[in-house]
Amino acid sequence: MTRQIRIKTPLKHWAAAAAVTAALLAAGATQAAEWRGWNIHVPDYPVSLGMDQFTAEIEEKTGGKLTAKSYHNGVLGSQPDAIEQMRLGSIDYAVFNLGPMGQVIPATNVVSLPFIFKNLDHMHRVLDGPVGEQLSDAMAEKGIVALAWYDSGARSFYNSKKPIATPDDVKGMKVRVMNNDLFVDMIASMGGNATPMAFSEVYSSIKTGVVDGAENNWPSYESTAHYEVAGYYSSTEHLIIPECFCINKTLWDSLSAEDQEIVKSAARDSATLQRQLWAERSNASREKVIAAGVKYNEIVDKAPFQKAMQPVYDKFIENNPDLESLVKAIQAVD
Repeated sequence: MTRQIRIKTPLKHWAAAAAVTAALLAAGATQAAEWRGWNIHVPDYPVSLGMDQFTAEIEEKTGGKLTAKSYHNGVLGSQPDAIEQMRLGSIDYAVFNLGPMGQVIPATNVVSLPFIFKNLDHMHRVLDGPVGEQLSDAMAEKGIVALAWYDSGARSFYNSKKPIATPDDVKGMKVRVMNNDLFVDMIASMGGNATPMAFSEVYSSIKTGVVDGAENNWPSYESTAHYEVAGYYSSTEHLIIPECFCINKTLWDSLSAEDQEIVKSAARDSATLQRQLWAERSNASREKVIAAGVKYNEIVDKAPFQKAMQPVYDKFIENNPDLESLVKAIQAVD
């Protein structure tokens, strides 16, 4: 009979070995597990296509070490839910609109100020520079790192009554807005009546006269058929709210410097694609609704609208004095 020989190892050595093994397994799990990505949009939307390019690029450039899957159509929950899931680590990356992020990260409210950006190109220049890094730093404090900035277009007014050419044209008008005090104040500053409501209710509300109109970008105006009940579109471009390509901070910090560079580069490449696709989609939507008979007026001089927003800015700075320098930094970019 063969006798088994047991080698006794001091307990502290076993503990040390177990700790090392656990650390290696954890590191391997972090690197090997497929990342989960959140997205609210349909699969063929510019944001979705940008995210799909990101997943393909990181897998190719890391030789399959990093893999990811984007879950479109909001199947992983609403944006507020997804933000919390990312902070907890159950969602690894996402593209978030900065408008609703202010509840968690107050600094992001700055980009929701009306006319804070001069135009879309100005928004890109601002966020691709030091201001974008500053916003990312503020987000990182809450467990989210912004790697790149996506486009979500410029929001303008549309209604069933008349063209809007000056702030006075908004007086007495009932306008649907997103549920944010900044947007309510924006309409009030022009003498209008803001009505926050769910986006899904806008079509019927305009049709029945509950509201006179709303405000949004070209693709949203077209894809929801709002142009059928609100035939006047005026290019105020009062809100240009970007979206961020974000990643969970704990996951980001676990990556090697080399992998971080690959991931950041892929995110920025995806933003380049998304911006191009967004511009193409916006132009197509614009052409479609104008061909359908929408009465479109372009507002060349936006100065009167910008002047009317001064009370909105004064109130914002009064309530958020620590963000005044960020407002000025954005305005200082040419």
